[in-house]
Amino acid sequence: MNVAYVYPWDVVGDPSAPERIASLGVDAVALAASYHSTRAATPYHPSHRVLDVPYPAFYLPIRPSSWARLVPAAPTWTSPDAYLQARDALRAAGLRVHAWTVLTHNSHLGSANPGLAVRNAFGDAYPYALCPAHEDVVEYCERLVQEILTVGEPDALILEACGPLGFGHQSVHEKTSGADWTPADADLLSLCFCAACAPRYPASTGDVVRAAVDGAPTRGTVEDALGPLADEIRTIRVALSTSLRERLITVARTTAPDVPITLHANPDPWAAGAFAPLPSGEPGADVLVANCWGDPATDAARLTRLTELATPDQRVGAYVLALPPRPADAAVLADHLRTYAKAGATEFHLYHAGLASRERLTALTEALRRST
Repeated sequence: MNVAYVYPWDVVGDPSAPERIASLGVDAVALAASYHSTRAATPYHPSHRVLDVPYPAFYLPIRPSSWARLVPAAPTWTSPDAYLQARDALRAAGLRVHAWTVLTHNSHLGSANPGLAVRNAFGDAYPYALCPAHEDVVEYCERLVQEILTVGEPDALILEACGPLGFGHQSVHEKTSGADWTPADADLLSLCFCAACAPRYPASTGDVVRAAVDGAPTRGTVEDALGPLADEIRTIRVALSTSLRERLITVARTTAPDVPITLHANPDPWAAGAFAPLPSGEPGADVLVANCWGDPATDAARLTRLTELATPDQRVGAYVLALPPRPADAAVLADHLRTYAKAGATEFHLYHAGLASRERLTALTEALRRST
């Protein structure tokens, strides 16, 4: 299966969008039902070329009685039922529609509820990252999934950011690269020490993390930096994502038993991004998708590991970047797709059909044809 990712505003108001997406050779569309803030190019839309999305929003009608402490925001840059409008238009073109659901990545709710946000060992809050160690956050994610399945009635559900986010975040005017923190330092800065997380760690954890970040750049791994604390902290971190994932799968299966579930996942137990840690697999999901935006060989190794964790009846997908720095070159993209297929990918998730230029869409269409 090939799945093209799009935003609701790529489709709503553009009658040509469904056929343009279908012509890529995809079977389904991952349509954002809940998504974070962004600034997006809209190169095909008849009404605009750039859309500013200043806060995370829910693209289905918000029913107040369906929410508790945390309530998502409605968009002002497109209609409140944009997901439904786009879904129907895409289905009319013969495409299946998967609900692309971003969970804990929400700067609107994190800023309004700083006590529920991820907080590093120095006490700095990450307002874009809701911490699932808090019951209010887990309940919000459960209600989000339930509403999307009930009101949105998708053909499949995609869960992204199904765990705590960490240090890495592409925010407005990001100014962090000059600190020269290593990947291990970034992992250390991704450990959450909010009021719910801090008591779970051994008492000396905060001191160890602060000393490691403020000392010489950590040239080894995060486990080297944590030393004898690593095993316990890793177990605690993975448990947060595991608990959230299992609760959401239970809600999804109860609400819509026959709707397939896709997880954006990373086999690395220290992962702290949109692709949540999945070091032991998840038999409750139908599809496991790994990020393939970096070096193809590294991405392929990640896919291979995810394939090893998958059950015999699970599919593994590659989340493929068709935007810069990838070239608009069909031969190069086809070679990447073949590399991912050899690593175990049986479906391609293509980012992003609404942002890519016509030259890129043409190259992607040809790459898909060549890789089959």
